[in-house]
Amino acid sequence: MTTVKVWDPIVRTLHWSLAIAFLANFMNEGGDPLHNWLGYAALLVIAVRFVWGWIGPQHARFSDWVRGPRAVRHYLRERLAGRSQRQLGHNPGAAAMMAALLAGVALVGTTGWMQTTDRFFGAEWLEELHELLAYAVLTMVGLHVVAAITESLHYRENLIASMIHGRKRALDDDRRDPPARCID
Repeated sequence: MTTVKVWDPIVRTLHWSLAIAFLANFMNEGGDPLHNWLGYAALLVIAVRFVWGWIGPQHARFSDWVRGPRAVRHYLRERLAGRSQRQLGHNPGAAAMMAALLAGVALVGTTGWMQTTDRFFGAEWLEELHELLAYAVLTMVGLHVVAAITESLHYRENLIASMIHGRKRALDDDRRDPPARCID
């Protein structure tokens, strides 16, 4: 089997750093200094990822994976019908989830930071919004993990491992090993 490098070390480090910062912060929601610093770390990861999305290698760039709603709908229809094609980078559905996760964590971090300012300190509505956003992101994380496992089974490729070592099966290998059909 031929493999190719898809996820560079920066993308992989940012991915796992954001996951750790968000989940550790979710488990430590008391608002103590560690909670604040983990939130700032998550915002820093997102800022670096944003820059890397413009200057990084091919599959890190937004131009490679950000698609419009039509592409997402088309991919999801094809995926549900069992006719979707495996892609080296993010497929349109995964890309939409990545964008939503990055935006969601950014909103959680921003609302958390706002609570430390004089203007919004103690604002109950902001605390509730922060919590609501955190639970929404946690839900998206769960969907992201389930989708990664489902796609791994469908395409017979360990996508979680690829976010550790950065390699995926070359697209040429798909001609010899077609993806599993979706059974409804």
